[in-house]
Amino acid sequence: MKNGILIAMAAGFGLDLLFGDPAWLPHPVVLMGRCITALEKRLRRRFPQTPKGELWAGAVLAALLPLGTLAVSGGACLLAARLHPLLGLALQSFWCGQALAVKGLASESRAVYRQLAAGDLPAARRAVSRIVGRDTQTLSTEGVTKAAVETVAENFSDGVAAPLVYMLLGGAPLALTYKAINTMDSMLGYKNEKYLYFGRAAAKLDDAANFLPSRLAALLWIAASGFTGGSISGAWRIWRRDRHRHASPNSAQTESACAGALGVQLAGPAYYFGQLHEKPTIGDALRPIEAEDILRANRTMYAASVLALCLGLALRLAVQIVR
Repeated sequence: MKNGILIAMAAGFGLDLLFGDPAWLPHPVVLMGRCITALEKRLRRRFPQTPKGELWAGAVLAALLPLGTLAVSGGACLLAARLHPLLGLALQSFWCGQALAVKGLASESRAVYRQLAAGDLPAARRAVSRIVGRDTQTLSTEGVTKAAVETVAENFSDGVAAPLVYMLLGGAPLALTYKAINTMDSMLGYKNEKYLYFGRAAAKLDDAANFLPSRLAALLWIAASGFTGGSISGAWRIWRRDRHRHASPNSAQTESACAGALGVQLAGPAYYFGQLHEKPTIGDALRPIEAEDILRANRTMYAASVLALCLGLALRLAVQIVR
C-alpha cells in the first residue's frame, strides 16, 4: 500500500498515546525477554565457561534474536498484506504502537510524582523501582526525583525517538528488531561477573543501534524545551558540555539536554546491586530539583515525541515525492 509506513507510524503513535501498553495485552518485548532467557541457558551450556567461550555465546545470541525478530515480524507483515492490504496495515500499525512507549513512560513517571506529592517516600521508591535499574531502597526524595527525571529523558531516546527512526526506515519489523536489541542490552548489558563477557556483544550492538537516534533525540529535546517553558540555551549549552559524561556513549545525550533545559543537576553516584558506582554529575544545580520537574520532563517528552513524528513523516513524504 502506498504510504503504508507513513500511515502505520501515525496510527501506531496514536494508539500508543491513547492506550499505551495494557497489562492484559501480550507484548513483543515480553516474548523477546523469554527468548533471551531460553537462549542464554542453552548457549551457556554449549560454549565453554571461559571468557572467550562466553564472548562467542553472547555474540551468537546477539545475532539470533534480532535476525529472528526481523524474519518473524517481517514475514507476518508480508503475509498479512498479501491476505489483504488493510490487514497488513493494521498489523503494522499495531506493532508500531507497541514499539513506542510515550504513554507508558509518562504514566510510570507520574506515578512517582503522585507519591512524592503525597509525601509518601517509601511508596515513591517502590514506584520509581519499576522504571530504573539502580537500587532504590535508600533513595532520598531528591534521589527519587532525579531517577524519575533521568528515566524520562533517557527513555525518550530508546522508547520513542529510536523506534520512530527505525519505523521510518523499515516499518514495524525494523522497529521491533531495534526493540529486540534494546531488550538484550537491558537484560545482558551489565559489567558484572555474570555478563562482563556474555553480554558484551549485546551492549555493543545496542550502542551502535542508538548512536544516531540518541543524538537526534537530544536535538529534539532541546527544540521541544522551547515549547514547554524550558531553557533552549541552557539545554544546548549543557548538552554540548556534558553529553559524554556517561559510561555509555548514548545515555547522557538526552539526560544532558534535559538537565540544561530544567536548570538542575542530574546523575552522580548511584548504587547498583549493592555496589556504589561513582558516576559524574550532569548539568548545573541552578536550583534544587523538585517533584514538579517530573511533570516538566514529561511535557517536554510529549512535545519532542510529536516533533519527532512530524519530522519523520515529513521526511519520508518528501523522499517519496522526489522519487
